[in-house]
Amino acid sequence: MYDWAHTLSDYIEGITHSICTLEFEVHRSLYDWILDALDLPEPRPHQYEFARLNLTYSVISKRKLIQWVNEKLVHGWDDPRLVTISGLRRRGVTPSALRTFAYNIGITKYPSVTDMALLEHTIRDEFNRTAARRLVVLRPIKVVLTNYPEGKTEELDAINNPEDANARTRKIPFSRELYIESDDFMEMPPPKFFRLRPGGEVRLKYGYIIKCDQVLKDDAGNVMELRCTVDLESKSGGPTAGRKIKGTIHWVSAAHAIEAEVRLYDRLFTVPEPDAAGDFKSFINPNSLEAVNAKCEPALSDARPEERYQFERLGYFALDPDSTPEKQIWNRTVTLRDTWAKEAKK
Repeated sequence: MYDWAHTLSDYIEGITHSICTLEFEVHRSLYDWILDALDLPEPRPHQYEFARLNLTYSVISKRKLIQWVNEKLVHGWDDPRLVTISGLRRRGVTPSALRTFAYNIGITKYPSVTDMALLEHTIRDEFNRTAARRLVVLRPIKVVLTNYPEGKTEELDAINNPEDANARTRKIPFSRELYIESDDFMEMPPPKFFRLRPGGEVRLKYGYIIKCDQVLKDDAGNVMELRCTVDLESKSGGPTAGRKIKGTIHWVSAAHAIEAEVRLYDRLFTVPEPDAAGDFKSFINPNSLEAVNAKCEPALSDARPEERYQFERLGYFALDPDSTPEKQIWNRTVTLRDTWAKEAKK
């Protein structure tokens, strides 16, 4: 009945090229026989078979996908961890990136599996050229600049996209109290740690050089606040900015930051071919989704759903459809670098 319906629906709808996956190759003789037996006039459709697009670290089968949805292993067909069209769209993947990806891998009749890294590389390549840059701190630590005047705010110039000469610049506020990433500070850092440490210096991107003088902790020993001094003669782009510092980190002014939920999506499985490795559910990546409350520069208050943004040093992000003016929700589309490359080598 499927072959019967397939053939007639193609003919009635005026399909010229009925493109199927390889398992339908043995059905083509029946497809053609039905068209001949009914003596249907030209033009008639023709069936073509190609290998299905399979991606590593994912499962394509609709039978298995619906099992995940029904068992609530994912949040629906448009869960950004799925490689469904609706899932990729919600994650922030653009149609142009998908078309480029499909063009680059081409068409084959040989069953194969395409590395997910190729799709991610295609997305990064496009977004690097088109995405506006913004400053966002995912896991904030407060920094107080003890020698910066209280109540003072100045505006610094920041580049929107270094790859686009027409992207211009924007203004970002700078004040006495800032937020930096918790990963950008260590009390006892390893060698070649070029970020902030007690007694060490680092440059704030687009801003000044600061030095960590004091670390404040809670009763459990967690770092709560850093007291730093700022070199007021070291402003980026200024006439006295020549002092060289190895590390540069991003930041957000505490007084001007807007809060947002940021969802850090990653690959859904921990192995390249979960179908071939046994029970695919046993290879679900427990770290495929992490939600954090982030601090964002105020320019993101005007963010548009159709735009893509690079959170500097963090990755590429898109607004989730559930986002509202009162509460922004951001989905990570892809990291800045292939963080799975090291795992593959292991």
